[in-house]
Amino acid sequence: MLLASGKDGALLRFGLGSEYLKAGDSRRAEEHLREAVLLDPGYSAAWKMLGKALEASDRAAAAEAYRKGVAAAQSKGDKQAVREMQVFLKRIERDTGPG
Repeated sequence: MLLASGKDGALLRFGLGSEYLKAGDSRRAEEHLREAVLLDPGYSAAWKMLGKALEASDRAAAAEAYRKGVAAAQSKGDKQAVREMQVFLKRIERDTGPG
């Protein structure tokens, strides 16, 4: 495995998190996606995927991930990512109240 061989990185962690999320293992996905955003705090796609992974278990943490993702996407001028995460964030806030 790439991690075992020392080839760690944000892109690898994003890929692993994405695959775990597709497989329905949001806990493992969260672990890898949290590492991805630690390695690259400006990785807006990882923030978005982390928010998705957290939605079922911790909606407040998911909202925070989306907020950080919006900030990361805005700093890179990625308007589409900003719009997507704002929609997800508004949905959480509508369902649970601001937080």
